[in-house]
Amino acid sequence: MAQKSIAIDAEELAGRRFQYQEDRSLVEDLDLLELTPGRDLNWLEDIHLLEEDGAPAVFDRNSNSFLKIYFDIPEGREDELARKVLMKHLISGNSYGIQLKEKHCKFHQVELGPWVADSKSVGDNYTPPVLEGWESPAH
Repeated sequence: MAQKSIAIDAEELAGRRFQYQEDRSLVEDLDLLELTPGRDLNWLEDIHLLEEDGAPAVFDRNSNSFLKIYFDIPEGREDELARKVLMKHLISGNSYGIQLKEKHCKFHQVELGPWVADSKSVGDNYTPPVLEGWESPAH
């Protein structure tokens, strides 16, 4: 019998784990204030360490999936490290939601978000996909 899944995690979408999920040293040097554009940090303050399938995780709203964290998290640094793992995921372009932007974005925006200075723009030339053989019904 097929196993029913009610949640999708980032690993399932990508088909692999990312090194920064397993090695805290790969996110320790991230400066969250430097990565956050403008003066509004409210969105980052909403990011908290959660749990998914019994593992510590952070929610990536760009792809509506959980990014599990496999390294030890020192007490008192839970939200900080969750935010750093998420930011590393986003600035690396590994979020599935970011990967879909080039093809499906309908309005102008920077692909990797405002936290990456030289990120390319997407959404300027959107054309809706067309299913081969399908014609719009007459109204």
